[in-house]
Amino acid sequence: MKKYLLLLVVFISALNANAQVDQKASYAFIERIIPGKSGSFIIEEIPPQNGKDIFELDSNGGKIVLRGNNGLSIASALNYYLKNYCFCDIGWNGTNLNLPATLPMVKRPVHKTTPYQYRYYLNYCTYNYSMAWWDWDRWQKEIDWMALNGINLPLAITGEEAVWQTVYKSMGFTDKQLDEFFSGPAYFAWFWMGNIDAWGGPLPQHWMDSHKELQKKILERERSFGMKPVLSSFTGHVPPSFKDKFPGAKVKKTNWDAGFPDVYILDPDDPMFETIGKKYIDAQTKEFGTDHLYSADTFNENVPPTNDSTYLDGMSKKVFNSMAAADPKAIWVMQGWMFHYNNKFWQPQQIKALLNAVPNEQMIVLDLYSDAHPVWNRTEAYYGKPWIWSMLQNFGGNISLFGRMRHVAADPAIALHDPESKNMRGIGITPEGIEQNPALFALMLENVWTDTPIDVDKWLINYAQRRYGQSNNQINDAWHILLNTVYTGGLTEGGQESIIVARPTMKKSIDRVLTKLDYDPAQLAKAWGLFINTADSLQESDGFQYDIVDITRQVLANYANPLQQKVAAAYQSKDQAHFKQYSAEFLQLMDDLDALLSTRKDFLLGKWISEARANGITDKEKNLYEFNARDLVTLWGDKESGLREYSNRQWAGLIKGYYKPRWAMYFSQLDKSLATGTVFDDKAFDKQVKDWEWQWVNRHDNAYPNTTSGKPVEKAKQLFEKYNNVIQQTYSQQ
Repeated sequence: MKKYLLLLVVFISALNANAQVDQKASYAFIERIIPGKSGSFIIEEIPPQNGKDIFELDSNGGKIVLRGNNGLSIASALNYYLKNYCFCDIGWNGTNLNLPATLPMVKRPVHKTTPYQYRYYLNYCTYNYSMAWWDWDRWQKEIDWMALNGINLPLAITGEEAVWQTVYKSMGFTDKQLDEFFSGPAYFAWFWMGNIDAWGGPLPQHWMDSHKELQKKILERERSFGMKPVLSSFTGHVPPSFKDKFPGAKVKKTNWDAGFPDVYILDPDDPMFETIGKKYIDAQTKEFGTDHLYSADTFNENVPPTNDSTYLDGMSKKVFNSMAAADPKAIWVMQGWMFHYNNKFWQPQQIKALLNAVPNEQMIVLDLYSDAHPVWNRTEAYYGKPWIWSMLQNFGGNISLFGRMRHVAADPAIALHDPESKNMRGIGITPEGIEQNPALFALMLENVWTDTPIDVDKWLINYAQRRYGQSNNQINDAWHILLNTVYTGGLTEGGQESIIVARPTMKKSIDRVLTKLDYDPAQLAKAWGLFINTADSLQESDGFQYDIVDITRQVLANYANPLQQKVAAAYQSKDQAHFKQYSAEFLQLMDDLDALLSTRKDFLLGKWISEARANGITDKEKNLYEFNARDLVTLWGDKESGLREYSNRQWAGLIKGYYKPRWAMYFSQLDKSLATGTVFDDKAFDKQVKDWEWQWVNRHDNAYPNTTSGKPVEKAKQLFEKYNNVIQQTYSQQ
């Protein structure tokens, strides 16, 4: 009998050892999502189906049963239950968790299997345009959101700079030499991708130490759900002093062509390439462990020195070998962005050479921009490599209402069933910035548990009910308008921006501030009216409050464009009276926008700055991080930066404190030129405004609050009353 009991204990222990669902972690997750309700759920483990993640919903003994093959599937089951039985919604910009007093039972069992092995999340750029200042509390919320939405392949590159410090110090580099290498925290993405050195630095040691520990927490939590984080690897980017320390090494200069100095890249043909690559992965594994997935982008927005197939084949082999030398199970995860961005260079012969150098099952290609510019359908589905259909959508963290909803709803499933898609293994979202356009991201993630196109018209009705806590016909009509205006986006790099964020001009658009709309702004104004009409009944909804502010923002931002052209026309016709009137209206519009955006934490410059400063432990560190935070969303570089306004944001504080003063200076000088009959000096103004911008970027004046003021719905109503008629008149005259 004792022998039998011993065998039973061993058998149960073996089962527990092989279990993929950590009961304790799953109940803790439920408690984080719906505090006080974890006791209403039963968690059960079931095996995957044909190697794919699976979940089931059921009821038993007055409790809801969540079944899955890992923690991620359990989380997805909870999300399905909350959305479809409780009509709740959890998102970045507004959450509705107004649960019924008694949780509804599941009358008929629900069974869902994902058709996708991989569900990828993040882009190098997301780490800076949105996540640069996140602490553990914010990361924990994001990882829970990832789990709820079935993401199992997250890019995980926090703390990478600490590993590089270990590697390069072991090679004899000094702190001073590394200060000339590591960028500031807001610019890591472009440092990691080999585009820039040092800008925004020098990087404090406290940042490296604290973010190494933060990465350990991130990875532990992601892995507890069954996610497989994608870590980083070596692509050749070395410190500027490398060429002096190792004069015999094959080091070449390259330039990102964005106004920054050259960076140095170690040629993959050099014997040190594989040595450093192995050192890095060994050091990274020691700190963070590994799931054998490594991100590497060899020519991110840089053109290779030659289009010779032999060179590209050899280079690709060397990059892969530098991973495999440390980890024979290594899988190279490559962003396919360069094949779109430099498509003239990357012809079929060159793409084949790069890809075919690596065994098929040891590479995954992210078709980074499938929603607008797919590459898979012109490369024979990456010539047999496993690949992932991805939605990019956002550039620079801009917050315009924008997306291609009908494509996002249908194209992943269409591609999955297309014989030409060959080895399509998954779907993903790869935006440069998040925490905007929540409906679009929710729609994209609806694809995770289905292999058929989504009826987006029906889906939006359900989404609005979940988000606002009730069904409303006028809101459904408004969302139908949104679907056919802002969410029928063109092939531009993200949404169109307002002229208010541009450096002052008489032109309709400049540089990166594109103001030509792909839709009729008068139609969007109709949707605005419908939101205002329903405000009294929906105003308690967090999601509604965000949406009504966001739509009001977009309507007013659009209206700024024709108003600016009225200013320009009055100036050019030397009509000083109308110039004064329209320029005053333009500046007032900015004040009104700023007051509107002050009502929601999602739109506060002060929040962004205060979160940056919170990462520092000395005034010097806090000031450095504030510079990074201010610079990224304005100039992006120095006074002469060619990337200024790339990461523009329509935020409270930024409008009134940065964009408005520029326009006020401009109008004042134009008015003076009209009054005196003198020619406006463009060059003098250009110098003046650049000096002012650089001073603003370098300030530490605590000028911007990180808490909200005013009521979102009340402010939106006031602005509708003030602007709706004049906006309608403006568009009817065009």
